[in-house]
Amino acid sequence: MKQIIEKHPLAIRWFHWVNFPVLSLMIWSGIWIYWANDVYRLGWGDTTLFKFFPKSFYQAFHVNHKLAQGMAWHFVLMWVFFLNGLLYVLYTLFSGEWRYLLPNRHSFREAVQVVLHDLGLRKGALPARKYNGAQQIAYTSVVLMGAGSLLSGLAIYKPVQFSWLVALHGGYEAARVIHFVLTIGYVLFFIVHVAQVVRAGWNNFRSMVAGFEMREVNPVSGKAATESASLPAADAAISTK
Repeated sequence: MKQIIEKHPLAIRWFHWVNFPVLSLMIWSGIWIYWANDVYRLGWGDTTLFKFFPKSFYQAFHVNHKLAQGMAWHFVLMWVFFLNGLLYVLYTLFSGEWRYLLPNRHSFREAVQVVLHDLGLRKGALPARKYNGAQQIAYTSVVLMGAGSLLSGLAIYKPVQFSWLVALHGGYEAARVIHFVLTIGYVLFFIVHVAQVVRAGWNNFRSMVAGFEMREVNPVSGKAATESASLPAADAAISTK
């Protein structure tokens, strides 16, 4: 029989759905800013193997000549990104949600097993928890990346006023490289995250929209359903996986 199991509280869903469009728009406005000095490439000397955003890209998407507009949007969205991230961290601390999210000494070993499972190289069932080791590492890393983006962004935006922050990054150019690399990291995270959501199916996606999943339980006189109902929401989700 199927049972409705609560999984993600409203606050977590709110922070998630606010952050996704805000970060996407920040990346897009960041490309407008990057157009003014697009120096990064993969290669050596005069040899370029790959150049980020060639001239044709800017022309096709009408990104060129929008430096001022990009900066305006970027700094407005930065405050939303910062406040949403700060509230998320505070919520996880005071609600106890951090216990499920923070990696532990088993998380890295478990993450390897998750990757092997996703690649079809491991057939066994994954650990029955709200967040597996790979998710714990990924979600915690994104929070740390957010802090890194904020600090490196401030160093780039006000290098004189935040000279100590520039020095902490190893100089202005280093701060800009860090900011750019973190942006690439967000894009890669988006790609993997969306692919995982599609792979997991509608039930998993619904849990982040409505907050619950439909789970098959063992109908032994309703014992499993009764036991799950007596647990807190997060524990109930774990007990029925």
